[in-house]
Amino acid sequence: MDGTVDTSALEKFLKMSWGQLTVEKAISAAVLLAACLAVIKLLASLLAKVLERTGMDQRVRRVVLRLVRTVLYIITGLMVAASLGIDVTSLIAMVSVFGLAVSLAVQDVLSNVAGGMVILFSKPFTLGDYISAGDGEGTVESISLTHTKLNTFDGLQIMLPNSQMAAGKIVNYTVLGKRRVAHAVSASYEDSTEAVFAACRKAIAHTPYVLADPAPQVVLTKYGESAIEYSVRFWASTDHYWDAYFACLEEIRRSFEADGVTMTYNHLNVHIVEDGR
Repeated sequence: MDGTVDTSALEKFLKMSWGQLTVEKAISAAVLLAACLAVIKLLASLLAKVLERTGMDQRVRRVVLRLVRTVLYIITGLMVAASLGIDVTSLIAMVSVFGLAVSLAVQDVLSNVAGGMVILFSKPFTLGDYISAGDGEGTVESISLTHTKLNTFDGLQIMLPNSQMAAGKIVNYTVLGKRRVAHAVSASYEDSTEAVFAACRKAIAHTPYVLADPAPQVVLTKYGESAIEYSVRFWASTDHYWDAYFACLEEIRRSFEADGVTMTYNHLNVHIVEDGR
């Protein structure tokens, strides 16, 4: 034996073929597939750590990871097919047509998903916030990628599409922690402004849940046809907004009655003039 290795048998094995597929191409494709899967796993792990550090919502992170994995798997499949000698041009065309057909079929769903990601990224509201958006108003019960669920005060549950919410106006009544109460009241021209101010301030003082900062205000706002209009303004925490709102209305009426201030309403005085008088 001269120590040389006979490679003819190995070469014959590698050149064995089934049509255009050879053992050499199959082994090369398998190695490429294994390497690509390992790279995809590594990239997905790194991306997950990066997204976690950004503080992104968990649901958005899952969607982003799934999209990235899907794209990488498609690229891997095309690379493996090309290594096997398959013409990937037609495959790319088929994938493009299939993707177009799917996107047209689920256009509304995709727009809602895009709106959901915008909402989850920008965070205009969170669970438990009281908001007004689109055609609904209520407390946010849940936020999915396609719809936002609101619970109304009258016991209804509203499902709003995220696409409409992301593109429209959203009013968040909870996020700042406090809200301003403003009541418009009217008093007779015969009542002095100081007396009306005193009665309104007394009503605010007897109203629960009124915040001292910012300070309450009572201002004269308009000279009407039959009465002078005033505005009673104060701030209350979001949790006690409605309690303070309705309690102040009751206190204003009590204070006006106690101080003799006339609470007017729209009316018309008719004077009849007789002939010769």
